[in-house]
Amino acid sequence: MVAQNGKDLLIKLDLDGQGNFETIAGLRATRLSLNAEQVDVTSVESTGGWRELLGGAGVKSASISGSGIFKDADTDERTRQIFFAGTTPKFQVIVPDFGVMEGPFQVSSVEYAGNHNGEATYELSLSSAGALEFRAL
Repeated sequence: MVAQNGKDLLIKLDLDGQGNFETIAGLRATRLSLNAEQVDVTSVESTGGWRELLGGAGVKSASISGSGIFKDADTDERTRQIFFAGTTPKFQVIVPDFGVMEGPFQVSSVEYAGNHNGEATYELSLSSAGALEFRAL
C-alpha cells in the first residue's frame, strides 16, 4: 500500500435510516480505533509461566473521532439530533486502500469551540453500538 491522503479517510452518516450516507461536513481530522478485550486464562500449568489468552472471547469495540470546522450543514444538525435522542444510527468509515467499516454507533460526545478571531470548530466521538461489517475496497 502506498501513502494515502488523510483527507480520504471519511466518516459518513446515514441521514435518513435508508442507507443514504453523506460525509460529515467540515471534518479536517478523523480517526478509527478497533479494540478487543483480552481474556487471560493463564494458570500454574501454563508452559514456562507464559501468559495464555482465550481466543475470540473478548468484547470487540470500535471508536471513531473527528474534528473540524462547524459548517451548519445537514450532517451537523443530524449529529446533534442523534446525540440528544441517544439513538444509534449507522455510520460508515472509509479507509483508503483498506475498506469500509459500517454499523451502528452512538454519538458519545460533541464539543464546540471558537476563538474571537477564528472559525467555530467541533470535535466528535462515536462508540460502536453493535456488530460492524467490513468490506474491502
